[in-house]
Amino acid sequence: MNLTTRTEIPALFAPAASTALGARVASALGAALASHEEREFSGGEHKMRALESVRGRSVYVLQSLFGDSAGSANDRLCRLLFFIGALKDAGARHVTACIPYLAYARKDRRTKARDPVTSRYVAQVLEAVGTDAVIALDVHNLAAFDNAFRCESIHLEATALFVQRFAADRGITQRAVVSPDVGGIKRARHFQERLELALGHPVDAGFMDKKRSEGVVSGDTLVGNVSGKGVILIDDLISSGTTILRALDACRRAGAARVDVVATHATFTPEARRLFESSGPDSVIVTDSVTLAEGYLPYLNRTLQVLPIAPLFAEAIRRMETGGSLSELGGL
Repeated sequence: MNLTTRTEIPALFAPAASTALGARVASALGAALASHEEREFSGGEHKMRALESVRGRSVYVLQSLFGDSAGSANDRLCRLLFFIGALKDAGARHVTACIPYLAYARKDRRTKARDPVTSRYVAQVLEAVGTDAVIALDVHNLAAFDNAFRCESIHLEATALFVQRFAADRGITQRAVVSPDVGGIKRARHFQERLELALGHPVDAGFMDKKRSEGVVSGDTLVGNVSGKGVILIDDLISSGTTILRALDACRRAGAARVDVVATHATFTPEARRLFESSGPDSVIVTDSVTLAEGYLPYLNRTLQVLPIAPLFAEAIRRMETGGSLSELGGL
């Protein structure tokens, strides 16, 4: 359904840092981005305001909260917060924050004395400015995400995008899905089950026994049989690539015929270039939830493949506007 056929057309805004992705979502909706103004002031201060009326309207603001050379995650979060506050002050009936990459989601519990639970604080400040709903993609810990918010929280999955990618590749008959750490076992199991349905035959599973303390990763035991199989290493994000590389090495030592890496969020640091060296995985498949750092563009359509998430967010907005079910969006 094209939303432009509705009497009340929702407004979709995207701050400058997320304009390209926002435009792709708007195109998938058959609409155009709503217009806004952004101004910078001395001392690093800024403001955003809508350039069209939002009074009584349903409004969506898309902003991916990652940090790069163009700005920090904190800057992007502040811009999102202040803009949502301004939209509510301007009479917006319902404001939904569309956050493809949710910053601070990895800090969802206390692992040391007096640790912050930053994921909960982010939820609190979003709610404080009047956010009515939040749509996020493949958060680090779904239970923590659900528990952090008191407003409506909608979790989208890129699982179907990755399953479609591998279901189309019939060159490898034996597959194994491996989580690079114990914390990702549920994610890997879910992907394994969906891939089995798509392929029509069993897919093996495994995981790495990995520990992390004060930034140091240890443990290299692989649980599961991957010998002679095409392994899919799956995680929610890749930062430095250290975790993936340890799992990759373990899989190859265990006799894997091929290793493909899948992660929703490509939050690549400079160290992640190791993934694209000759000893790296056969392929790295991510989504465009995060703008790809310029240094990784040469790897596109070679080792690196980027899948679009705009249709997924567009469908979520459609269903919110038409009262459709949001519970199965991971299965689109």
